[in-house]
Amino acid sequence: MVYAAIAGLFGMMGIIIWYASLDNSELEQVEIKSLNVVVGDINKIENSAKLEVTFLVKNPSEKTLTVPIISYKLYADGILLGSGQYSTEDVAMPGRALFLSGVEIPLKNTFILKASDVNPETYQAVLNGNISSFSADGSITTQTSWSSGEKAFKTST
Repeated sequence: MVYAAIAGLFGMMGIIIWYASLDNSELEQVEIKSLNVVVGDINKIENSAKLEVTFLVKNPSEKTLTVPIISYKLYADGILLGSGQYSTEDVAMPGRALFLSGVEIPLKNTFILKASDVNPETYQAVLNGNISSFSADGSITTQTSWSSGEKAFKTST
């Protein structure tokens, strides 16, 4: 009798895992369509600048999902500026932006650019708006109530 209960428990766990995996193909359909970078506050004392990085995220699938994490590397004219992360992991799932089917939502993140992290010419070019294109690559994590998925991306302005 005990063995039957244990076998039933494992069978039920297997069914839950199988059911949760049905969302994986839907989660992989998420798109990051564009990237916008705007120079914000410039701190001349600390030689740093706040860049507002905006990703336009689209859900072409039929499932409603959320985006808890976007990890990325930011480039200006092909030169690495550093790594950044958009995160809502500390927000409960019901409090996050819901991506319904077909919805596009801009997700904004503050990226701190320090003069010491790049060469002086690149730092000044970013501050002066003399960058012809910004690009980012990284991964986006998506979640439904049952499942979580990760997808690599590359986008540019």
